Amino acid sequence: MNKKTLKLMVAGALVTCAIGAFTMGLGWATDPVGYTATPIVGPVAFDEIDTRSHSHDWRVRIATEGLSDVFITHIRIEPGGYSGWHSHPGPSFVTIKAGTATFYQGDDMERTPHVYPAGTGFVEDAGRVHLVRNEGDNDLELVVMQLVPLGEDRRIDEERPPWYDFG
Repeated sequence: MNKKTLKLMVAGALVTCAIGAFTMGLGWATDPVGYTATPIVGPVAFDEIDTRSHSHDWRVRIATEGLSDVFITHIRIEPGGYSGWHSHPGPSFVTIKAGTATFYQGDDMERTPHVYPAGTGFVEDAGRVHLVRNEGDNDLELVVMQLVPLGEDRRIDEERPPWYDFG
């Protein structure tokens, strides 16, 4: 190896270390704790969706423009664990199979806990930063169906909102 090659390698290593040291202090994302996500199905490609149904006291309409991917995932969160702050590029339909989910919205400066016991569920809106915690004594099990634009990652890790002191 000649001196020029060695100098380039050393310079590259120093730049890499400097970038790593700089980004370590930024806290780009929060990691999940006690969290396991197991894919059940997906991605499954869907054509455009345009469906509706209604009865005298209930209505639904789902419409997409463009192709979509659907994912179904089983999530287990240990007591005291959480998902890490994240968002999704499309809606997530979250069902609580076991335990109790406590859901926090990143834009809620009041840090309001939304509590969902087994047998209930909720929708995570696209683009909203959020976190799910298991504040109970037993494992939390979720089954989540996500509808996202074709080819997009189903989860986007996000930075912890400054008014939260957890996650």
